Amino acid sequence: MLDGFYALWPQPFPGNERLRQCKIISHRGEYDNHTVFENTLPAFDSACDAGVWGLECDIRWTKDLQPVVIHDPDLNRVFNVDLKVADVKLEVLRAECPKVPMLSEVIQNYGQKLHLMVEIKAETYPDPERQNQILQDLFAALKPRFDYHLISLAVEMLDLITFVPASTFMPIALWNLDRFSDLALRKKMGGIAGHYYLLNNSILSKHRAAGQKAGTGYPGSKNCLFREINRGVEWIFSNNAAELQAIVRRIIETDVKL
Repeated sequence: MLDGFYALWPQPFPGNERLRQCKIISHRGEYDNHTVFENTLPAFDSACDAGVWGLECDIRWTKDLQPVVIHDPDLNRVFNVDLKVADVKLEVLRAECPKVPMLSEVIQNYGQKLHLMVEIKAETYPDPERQNQILQDLFAALKPRFDYHLISLAVEMLDLITFVPASTFMPIALWNLDRFSDLALRKKMGGIAGHYYLLNNSILSKHRAAGQKAGTGYPGSKNCLFREINRGVEWIFSNNAAELQAIVRRIIETDVKL
């Protein structure tokens, strides 16, 4: 209902220059979970081909501490495979479901082509020092903040990541927006993310004054996109990123022809 309301609410045109600068991020790639599955290389390829600015993906760890890209702790919902990621080694996971990519594959395929927003999921880190070293090695060719950010709904998980400065982090707020906002400001993180309805202009102003950025999810229409651009939101996470990027491209191309 909320998305429908904002889709029908006309918004002022933000101008072509601001449209050119808007940063649309594909949430888990472009997928339908029937022919193309979320958080897989084909989903990310489609987002890349659509010309979006960034990719959001989720990482979890296998039993032998290999980071793989998947949202859920198990493979049931997306792949209909009865298997928990943390219970099996990478070799078994890949044999049972080769569609699940390794984080190394995502970085190799899309690093420095698209901005990576990598979500750290809430789970046990049995060997934080080793896991930090693995992540540090994987991200070695990329520059934190400029090429990627690390984000999380469970802000305590970011405390386990020590190989990058706090400005690389971005907490994702649900109903705990004030607490996460204060935390991001106090710890000098890169910014804050939350639903477009909850991330109000007052909070946006505080983070902007501190030199931090804000990301909102999940605009799915032109009017909602224009609203966020007009509010000065830097990062726009969307489940319809390719569609929104196509809208932006059509408007800009039309202006060039005129």
